[in-house]
Amino acid sequence: MTTATLPAAPDTAYGRLVARFARLGALDDAIGTLDWDAQTMLPSGAADGRSAQLATLRVLRHEQLTAPEVEDLLDAAEADAASAAGILDAWAAANLREMRRLYRHAAAVPAELVEAASRANSACERAWRGARADDAFADVVPTLTEVVVCQRAVAAAKAAVFGIDPYDALLDGFEPSLTMATVTPLFDDLAVALPPLLDRVLAVQAAAPAPLSLEGPFPVAAQRALGEALMGRAGFDFARGRLDVSLHPFCGGAADDVRLTTRYDEADFTSSLMGILHETGHALYEQGLPTAWRHQPVGQARGMAMHESQSLIIEMQAGRSREFLTFLAPHLTAAFGGSGPAWEPTNLCRLYHRVGRGLIRVDADEISYPAHIILRTRLERALIDGALAPADLPAAWRDGMAELLGVTPPDDRSGCLQDIHWYCGAFGYFPTYTLGALVAAQLFAAAERDLPALPDALGDGDFGPLVGWLNRGVHALGSRLPAPEMVEAVTGATLGTAAFKRHLTRRYLGE
Repeated sequence: MTTATLPAAPDTAYGRLVARFARLGALDDAIGTLDWDAQTMLPSGAADGRSAQLATLRVLRHEQLTAPEVEDLLDAAEADAASAAGILDAWAAANLREMRRLYRHAAAVPAELVEAASRANSACERAWRGARADDAFADVVPTLTEVVVCQRAVAAAKAAVFGIDPYDALLDGFEPSLTMATVTPLFDDLAVALPPLLDRVLAVQAAAPAPLSLEGPFPVAAQRALGEALMGRAGFDFARGRLDVSLHPFCGGAADDVRLTTRYDEADFTSSLMGILHETGHALYEQGLPTAWRHQPVGQARGMAMHESQSLIIEMQAGRSREFLTFLAPHLTAAFGGSGPAWEPTNLCRLYHRVGRGLIRVDADEISYPAHIILRTRLERALIDGALAPADLPAAWRDGMAELLGVTPPDDRSGCLQDIHWYCGAFGYFPTYTLGALVAAQLFAAAERDLPALPDALGDGDFGPLVGWLNRGVHALGSRLPAPEMVEAVTGATLGTAAFKRHLTRRYLGE
């Protein structure tokens, strides 16, 4: 599918919108870079100034997007597109559709609420860093309460305009048109299917030899060098991005300056290495977006569920495959000076395929991970609709973990303080993680169908065929299609749980 289009005449309504959204895209890049810096390198004494900078830029962006003339230009451009002469091709028409969507989201929220939410998010994120380090949830309650108040107001404002549930209005900001009516049946199916599967896998593991531990220490410099080498093998362009360290791994930055982060533990390299592959999947998506539509809405990634699918297909589907782990084993021994049975591919697969009922989401295996997301989705819905007060979050978290996974966190650092999302205002994000896992499984099954030599390529450490396939079917399409249409076009089936469940039983039970 080509991304070529006729140039937008600057004197038309659509042409004027293109120019405005190009400026908005540049503002987004500035916000993304400043936010990356705030989470990686910002001196503690500069936090208040950075909060003011980000709030100012976000308000400026909001004003540019919601200026009175924008709605007039959208109306005029849509009228032109609907005329018999029809001046827009398919890509431009999709761009106009996405412009309208972004305008509706922005226009629903008053500028003063945008500023208040931005300041509340910045203050709460700073408080969370200290509270997490000190295991002191009470220290973050005042600022978290302000964040929740702002997010409830944002949700209510959008819900009133869109005519939907407030929580659905927040979901739509991360995954367009996603509602709990779609999410709930999928999550309900997983809630029924995965617990007995987890029990079966745990029984198989208990009857098999336990994985041998890899003895450290594992120097950070060696971990970083190996991580960057794998990023290069996956196709990451270091001329347009970089790897850094943060408290919570993420991928951000700007359109042609993709910043990703990880965190290192010299006693255990396994989490950091897979974290790098995970964030590289996000980065490859950003670097593969259509350059012809840079800074235009249609040139952006198609929602966070699709984004999560790209990180998971690199980390989980490919990066933890037996073929790739076999390739990786000798590189690990070379990087860390290991030797003996613990460093053999068979043991490495046991380590990376180990399943358990753990406390930490980012370290969870594929089978137990959805339970972590179901819990967070329940809790953030309760926070938004007022059924749960922020101060009561720790107790609700402990109860939910006991119910869903049979474990209880001994402290809040390994409980409700472990994730940054709520403390920076990202309500409605969590469901996209498990939806992304479903998409990733479905995409990888289709890639295996279309690329018979894919296992051999991964066994050679070659991500090229897979990433090229993803670029053609996902990355290069930007937001040209709604996510459900994109998934169906690439895989030949509507989104469901079947491919994910098949993947789990094949990998963990050999069935």
